[in-house]
Amino acid sequence: MKFPRLPGLTGYDLAVDLGTVNTLVHVGGKGIVLNEPSVIAIELRNGVRKIKAVGDEAKLMLGKTPEGVRAIRPLRDGVIADIDIAEQMIRHFVEKALGGVGLRHRANKIVLAVPSGATMVERRAIRDATAAAGASEVHLIEEPMAAAIGAGLPVKEPVGALVVDIGGGTTEVAVLSLRGLAYSGSVRVGGDKMDEAIMAHIRRHHNLMIGEITAERVKHVIGRATRPDDAGERMTVKGRDLMTGRPSEIEITEAQIAEALRESVAQIVGAVMNALEQTPPELSADIIDEGITLTGGGALLGRLGEALHDATGLHVKIADNPLICVALGAGTALDDESFAGVLTRA
Repeated sequence: MKFPRLPGLTGYDLAVDLGTVNTLVHVGGKGIVLNEPSVIAIELRNGVRKIKAVGDEAKLMLGKTPEGVRAIRPLRDGVIADIDIAEQMIRHFVEKALGGVGLRHRANKIVLAVPSGATMVERRAIRDATAAAGASEVHLIEEPMAAAIGAGLPVKEPVGALVVDIGGGTTEVAVLSLRGLAYSGSVRVGGDKMDEAIMAHIRRHHNLMIGEITAERVKHVIGRATRPDDAGERMTVKGRDLMTGRPSEIEITEAQIAEALRESVAQIVGAVMNALEQTPPELSADIIDEGITLTGGGALLGRLGEALHDATGLHVKIADNPLICVALGAGTALDDESFAGVLTRA
């Protein structure tokens, strides 16, 4: 299926994984050309908002901005929380991906990956922000479908495949067959909720307040989905003592962080169990052979595969390049006409 071009205009086809934590841009025929944090720093001057930094540079400012400057993440739980800021961020990322060339006055198609549980209002917000950034056509692809394509699962075949995509804001669980979703479910728990749980645990048990960046680092270094037999690895973290107000540091253990993440992991396991209960018997038989495929940044949480295997009895594998599976899949659907049926016009 070819999409028409306006005469005399050069167009660029792009696929965008507009994630709560990171945004990735795939340019047709070139692959993924941009992968940066979904953060924008805004300076308020004389009542006018001005962009100060976007992406990598803006993330460094989180929690460290001076008066009059705010570092904002315009997406929460996988959907747009601030449409105006999101529009400016999308425009910046797209122009950077295209080497500084804007979208205006060109025939551009953009494919956006959206959570399967996104409401019509949330989908409209994503569409409007992208159209306002300059796209002439906006198409949507369900995130679990994009993740499955990017992970190389046999989504074109009459074979059931179960994918669990754990992003920053949502966890998408889907059973796929013949380019369609036989079942899809979405729970609003992901990397962000895990970071918040770590921050709350350390504040509650150690009277120490830490920031988002520190919590994320703790998750990456000693975050585990199941509790070890002993204390496990140890790590020093720094923050502000809530009793004295002074900077302080403490030592935390792998077992403590596993306890902090217990509820988030339980919600993910529950979403997978619900998907298995809703899956038709013939597809269930296929899933026994194919197992569960994990994608997204949350797939890298230590021992998550072990937790899912213990709950389901199924083989669990992490996709190659789990962090970019959604962008790869959306880009493949953009480039390969045989996947045109998985795209919907926004």
